[in-house]
Amino acid sequence: MWSGPRNLSTALMYSFAARGDCGIWDEPFYAAYLKATGLDHPMRAEILAAHETDASVIADRCRGEAPLGEPIFYQKHMTLHMIPSFDRSFMRDCENVFLIRHPARVVASYAKKREGPGLADIGFVQQAELFDEVAQWLGRPPLVVDSADVRQDPKGTLTALCAALGLPFTDAMLRWPAGGHKADGVWAPHWYGAVHLSSGFEDPEGPLPDLAPHYAELARQALPHYERLAAFRIRT
Repeated sequence: MWSGPRNLSTALMYSFAARGDCGIWDEPFYAAYLKATGLDHPMRAEILAAHETDASVIADRCRGEAPLGEPIFYQKHMTLHMIPSFDRSFMRDCENVFLIRHPARVVASYAKKREGPGLADIGFVQQAELFDEVAQWLGRPPLVVDSADVRQDPKGTLTALCAALGLPFTDAMLRWPAGGHKADGVWAPHWYGAVHLSSGFEDPEGPLPDLAPHYAELARQALPHYERLAAFRIRT
């Protein structure tokens, strides 16, 4: 599952984990990304200390079995983590799905956790590039799911997504225990506060947020990439 930050990605990971037949991996390349780029993110030192930083080792694990041998292996990936120097060949051994969210909502949410994001931080450009790469080798557009559709109709959207993946839908995907998951990355205390309070998908979102001018410009730059992928989103 390829998304940018603040995209409902953690809630969707919890949803799949709640199936009972699905192992999960939370942002496998985050530490490798921080090490390779030298970027200063919240909890950088803790992330580098706690997680694998060798991208080739991570890619090999992504090709392998789920952590406890579960039949389904759900990997929550951030598009910005897949920098050009990392080998992407493992993606050909996976079913790649793209999770999108309107950039105005992403920017408003991200800015509450880390000030001054730029276009590279919110992942839209990278997501579109990865989408095109997967589409090229598949010969068709890969699957796209919009977080707004998940919140509008969780059961219908997840039923359609599971069907497209050849999986049975189960109502267990609609609820999960509050308080987080044992597979959360070490960065969870900074980023996952709201979803840790949840036990299911939140209600549909209201109007788009009002943004300060510099954030509105950032959302404007990201919007064409979102709209291009949104044209292919799963519909119920």
